[in-house]
Amino acid sequence: MKKICAFLAVMLALAFAGLTFAQDKAAPDAKPSAEAKKDDAKAPAAEAKKEEAKPAPTPNKGDVAWMLTSTLLVLMMSVPALALFYGGMVRAKNTLSMLMQVFVVFSLVTVLWCIYGYSLAFTEGNAFFGGLDRLFLKGTFDAAKGEFAMAATFSKGVVIPELVFVAFQATFAAITCCLILGAIAERAKFSAVLAFIVLWFTFSYAPIAHMVWFWMGPDAYTTAKVVDEMNSKAGLLWQWGALDFAGGTVVHINSGVAGLVGAYLIGKRIGYGREAMPPHNLTLTMIGAALLWTGWFGFNAGSALEANGTAGLAFINTYLATACAVLAWIAGEAIFKGKPSMLGAASGAVAGLVAITPAAGNVGIPGAFVIGFAAGFVCLWGVSGLKKMLGADDSLDVFGVHALGGILGALLTGVFNDPSLGGPGLIEDWVTGKTGYPGIGAQLWIQAKAVGVTIIWSALIAAIAYKLVDLTIGLRVSEEDEREGLDTAAHGEAAYRM
Repeated sequence: MKKICAFLAVMLALAFAGLTFAQDKAAPDAKPSAEAKKDDAKAPAAEAKKEEAKPAPTPNKGDVAWMLTSTLLVLMMSVPALALFYGGMVRAKNTLSMLMQVFVVFSLVTVLWCIYGYSLAFTEGNAFFGGLDRLFLKGTFDAAKGEFAMAATFSKGVVIPELVFVAFQATFAAITCCLILGAIAERAKFSAVLAFIVLWFTFSYAPIAHMVWFWMGPDAYTTAKVVDEMNSKAGLLWQWGALDFAGGTVVHINSGVAGLVGAYLIGKRIGYGREAMPPHNLTLTMIGAALLWTGWFGFNAGSALEANGTAGLAFINTYLATACAVLAWIAGEAIFKGKPSMLGAASGAVAGLVAITPAAGNVGIPGAFVIGFAAGFVCLWGVSGLKKMLGADDSLDVFGVHALGGILGALLTGVFNDPSLGGPGLIEDWVTGKTGYPGIGAQLWIQAKAVGVTIIWSALIAAIAYKLVDLTIGLRVSEEDEREGLDTAAHGEAAYRM
């Protein structure tokens, strides 16, 4: 334990060294808040003066208030919601260890995000990585002038303070890394967990976020002449036209795949398959699931970046799909196991939340119904039938719920975005704001490619990161410590006094 701080410092140094290939001089305005480049080379002088005379857009207080609230809701999803959800599902001797890992990983990733993660994800660089223009959040606030940089939303002329966007996205990055912890619960070294997170966050989360979500913002699309140029500056999957409203690929598939790789590489828990390892406190798990459901409205509806109709659509879809998944999961349990369970209801809620995430603002009410019910049944199979087929000890079913639910939601987004199925379609022309839809086959293929890239990228980075950590400090605690429980062995504490 005394070497954790020193090791993290080394990992940070390695991370920065590995990023030297990224473009070091990203344009100052190359981020979601990028202001439109004026196409004044051929514009009449009068028109140019008219453009110059336009005042800079100012944020709406309602939008800012909504985004601050959404950020708090997403923060609550990790601490305490995910911590309680995971903490109740492990054995009593590992409860505090689980709570500690979530609490500290969330804090670690928040710091990394503000140092370099945000810059890598949301500034202009190339199709895979952003640049280093926003290291330590440089340029987001001018203390001497009292001026705040603005971040674009999805509407022309509508902005929010960039620092609000930074904070909102920080919570996404942090909870994604925390999700992985459930797959390797009850046998991973605390120091190894932190070291792995530094590497995986740097080389998997940040680039996937950039590939899916970075673009130049709607105000950059001033005329048809600049469309190709602006599109070429976006992340790879954005250029392809992949739809991911709030993180089906970036958050759930990304973390679920990393969790499965970890489960394989760290090995099964002692006694797995021979000894019963039931959740020790389903009350904590139920409370955690309920808080996750509540916080997820910030996660999904907040991803509209404005307090508008799209946020309302994402809100009701999140609400509805989750309820449908709960009913589907317990119905499946009743049919195949004879009894519905509280753990099943809580797991069904999370499955529905996961699956609707990429679709929340991208589908209509019919899509929410189908995605929710499908998630309940598919993820139930994922944590039972599929888990047996894979043969990995994914302790808290991160892959079966998050990766599988994320894949399902990402693919069905491509189907139910269709206006003929109640979807809103997608913006095909950012200059005029014209919406359309390329067809189910075409969009489904785009979604499938995005899913494939995410799976391969996350798996590869995770495997390398786990191996590096294993070679240096080791991934797994000793057999003696595992049998004793990580609460006492790693932290010298106990959740319960007997």
